[in-house]
Amino acid sequence: MTLNTCTPVLLLGGKENGLSIARHLGKLGIPVRVSGGRNCWALYSRHATGTYRVPPGESAYDFWSRLLLGNDGQLNGHIIWPLSDEAIVFVQANRRHLEGRYILGEGDGGQQADFLDKMKTLQLARDAGVDAPQFWSVKDEASLARIRGMVRFPVMVKPVQSHLFTQAFGCKLFIIEESYDELEARVRSAWDKGVDVFVVEMVPGPDSQLSSYYTYRTTAGRRLFDFTKSVIRRWPVNSGNACMHKTGWDADTADAGRRFFDAVGLKGLGNIEFKRDTRDGKLKVIEVNARFTAAQELVRRAGYPIDLMIYCHLTGQPVPQVKPSRSPLYMWYPVRDFLGFLQLRRRGELSFGGWIRSIAKSPMVFPLASLSDPLPVFGAAIGIAAKLLA
Repeated sequence: MTLNTCTPVLLLGGKENGLSIARHLGKLGIPVRVSGGRNCWALYSRHATGTYRVPPGESAYDFWSRLLLGNDGQLNGHIIWPLSDEAIVFVQANRRHLEGRYILGEGDGGQQADFLDKMKTLQLARDAGVDAPQFWSVKDEASLARIRGMVRFPVMVKPVQSHLFTQAFGCKLFIIEESYDELEARVRSAWDKGVDVFVVEMVPGPDSQLSSYYTYRTTAGRRLFDFTKSVIRRWPVNSGNACMHKTGWDADTADAGRRFFDAVGLKGLGNIEFKRDTRDGKLKVIEVNARFTAAQELVRRAGYPIDLMIYCHLTGQPVPQVKPSRSPLYMWYPVRDFLGFLQLRRRGELSFGGWIRSIAKSPMVFPLASLSDPLPVFGAAIGIAAKLLA
């Protein structure tokens, strides 16, 4: 099959996901343009056909409005893939104006907004008959007072929209071990910064109980692929991003994911994450994303070129077949994983020997490093340095 590469792609935001897509599709001859802030790794890739950097002091939303809603039409006809929550918010808010000029795919704007709302996502899971952790809405002082005596510690103060919380606090959530006074203080600190939050129970068990299901559903209801993976470690433990992933088919995760997406009528790309509760053995919904995730390079290397599959589907070309790897693949963030090991060792949960054995895996996928495309490493370092100095 000869691939028609005439339709260009524009990536909005993202880090690992955008870099993987730019490298993969760029090598195939597909024009890939990138727009994002200094932490957007794909901006530094030699496989990016063009780059549009968000200027310092300007929000990505405002910059993308000028770039994509203006009258010059320089990017008309691109497939637009939003790769961050902030980018999804932009596309969802301006979908009516974008649809006539760009290819947005089959994602439902209202559905994507529901998935961005982490509390709404858990309610959708309940409505679908898919297990979810217990949660409580805290919109004001009255609702905060009502949950006193109801919550079972430990709990998390979790943002309704993650990207707003991360911008305000530099972390994904707050973990409250046992103090209701601390819970109240954390909720109020979020309110003070204008960030909506809710309280959710922590699903007990190590991070290795986390697993994810990926799929893409066409408007006709056909699934282009089904893929599952799991997490070995995160840093910070129980609250941070994964620092070691593992591929492998998990029938329970796939079944629960299909039931959720069937119930909500998913259109387009979907990823759902679960954690198996050690109390009852059930998979509990953690979150849902309607975009490519940080593990995109692992997914592709495992024989699921989902970026190319979706590209071909959107451009009316035959969709490539998946060729699953016969053995597990691992995706590893060395620095973050070492910090995760140190935290687990302090907790008495992982020895140095155990950690060494866990990383002596082959083959290993790295999300950033590439001998043929080295500049993103320096771009990521610049972003980290700027964040530390801010």
